[in-house]
Amino acid sequence: MGYSRRMKIVAFGTCDTGKPRARILLSALRSRGVEVSECFANPWSGIEDKSQVHGIMAKLRLLLRWLGAYPALIWRYLRLPKHDLVFVGYPGLIDVFVIWPLARLRGVPVVWDIFISLYNTIIEDRRMLSPANPLARLLYGMEYLALRLVDLAIIDTEAHAKYIRETWKRPARLVASVPVGAEPEAFAPTAPAPAHDGFRVLFYGQFIPLHGVDTIARAAALTGDDVTWTVIGKGQEQQRFARLLDELHPPRLEWLEWVDYAALRDYLNACDVALGIFGDTDKAARVIPNKVYQILMAGRPLITRDSAAIRELLDDGPDCRLIPAADPRALADAIHAMQEQANQPGWRDAPHHQGLRAAIGPEAIGTRLLALLRAVVESRH
Repeated sequence: MGYSRRMKIVAFGTCDTGKPRARILLSALRSRGVEVSECFANPWSGIEDKSQVHGIMAKLRLLLRWLGAYPALIWRYLRLPKHDLVFVGYPGLIDVFVIWPLARLRGVPVVWDIFISLYNTIIEDRRMLSPANPLARLLYGMEYLALRLVDLAIIDTEAHAKYIRETWKRPARLVASVPVGAEPEAFAPTAPAPAHDGFRVLFYGQFIPLHGVDTIARAAALTGDDVTWTVIGKGQEQQRFARLLDELHPPRLEWLEWVDYAALRDYLNACDVALGIFGDTDKAARVIPNKVYQILMAGRPLITRDSAAIRELLDDGPDCRLIPAADPRALADAIHAMQEQANQPGWRDAPHHQGLRAAIGPEAIGTRLLALLRAVVESRH
């Protein structure tokens, strides 16, 4: 018999609730009638990019704050009423080891939103450690074991799920994909921006390798004075980006290190086209980042790199140009093509991607995630 009563889950751990992924998944479950009890501590408060925590003392303070959260979390969890399942949000690697024996004690399954493999991010994509480094081997081993403790791991795309299955030798039924989506209230299309001269291009992000910020800088130098670029972000690649700007002198580019999350919709509303990612790393081919979903939800035209992952959601078309990775000329050409389209009556201010908004909102994501969670609970009965 199928599972039919209202599901009760506990969202447990040191989940980074400052990131959209965590908020979207919990909102999505609640939109489908799931009763969610939060048992959280957030040591990541105020940290936008975890790789940018520098210095021994800063790292030690973060570690102590992180580990110090667990005694209270364990006590709170053991006092919670009966529930069907424990959901561990990203990053959650240590959380899995903490909650697994407690969940087994209470006879409930554990589902982990791995979302981003730390081994893949730190070792393979950002190349912060050699694969031969003992810490790299430890990290691989921890993810290997964590994936064997949980009843289901979820990640953002099917291309990414395939990587997890192959790298950590997991069967297909134990690793599933759930799209990132976007928060409709934060990125709903707004009234058309005031008329402006030129053509406005927007990129925002944390300047990590998969973003391909060097491609963006080089493409900006290939477009003319009638194209205005706004780049928002900082992070691992910002010095490289700054050097390229000094070398290439793109004619009309404004670089802001950061803006508030709530202000992104205003920047999206003011642009004529927004940019996704252009890196040529393996990870860049497997993911669809937050910004792509936010651009689609806001109804703005999009240019991003072509990949197996993006084809799970989009095809190349007038509202979305899919171009080769790490190709500044292709990016500049795509911008010029959209610039020509913007001259068509109504194209510049019309909401784009309208058919996709429902498909990437909380209800659609909640339906997908709830079906996966119900299957996990049913497999226990």
